Amino acid sequence: MKKFFYASMITVVVTGMNCSFAQRVELKSGDVSVLAGQKTVNIEYDYSDFSVGKFATEKEYVDKKSAEYNEKEAGRGDNWKKAWVDDRKNRFEPKFEELFNKGMEDAGLKAVQARPDATYTLIVRTKSVEPGFNVGVMRKNAHVDFEIDLVESANKSVKVAEFYLKNVPGGQFGGFDYDTGVRIAESYAKAGKSLAAFLDRKL
Repeated sequence: MKKFFYASMITVVVTGMNCSFAQRVELKSGDVSVLAGQKTVNIEYDYSDFSVGKFATEKEYVDKKSAEYNEKEAGRGDNWKKAWVDDRKNRFEPKFEELFNKGMEDAGLKAVQARPDATYTLIVRTKSVEPGFNVGVMRKNAHVDFEIDLVESANKSVKVAEFYLKNVPGGQFGGFDYDTGVRIAESYAKAGKSLAAFLDRKL
């Protein structure tokens, strides 16, 4: 029993430490120097095409989970499905922007939604989500893959730069992230922080 307890504690500590490590940002193409001197960058999010865990599409995952929850308790799956979508505006996007903007303070750049007057736009595309789990004695971090494009706001087909962040972990230190949305939100927070750190170094 003691061995199990110590192993569990080590798992929690290691998980928390892993969440603090810098996430690698891959610059696939382009040049980010155009952002030098910019005060505002428009930001948009694209959830149109991503896999979830072992499911090839989000729809497959959501349909299965909501059906399972509704079978256990009428209406529970419908509420879960709504929360799954609402988390984007309520949790994921605010977390990304909070950490991104904090990291870009020294550079004087701020990401703001619905700012088409900004010269450039960041398009944050979610490509893969591993929700993870937390059942008390066992837990697994969430992980999210992102593709992020820097484009011209006036003509979004013109890509200035492309970034890729793979397996961005999400979880709360101490293991109190029982809610799926909490874990995934931490992945968005880490992605925003990591992208800001990368851009700050370049600018």
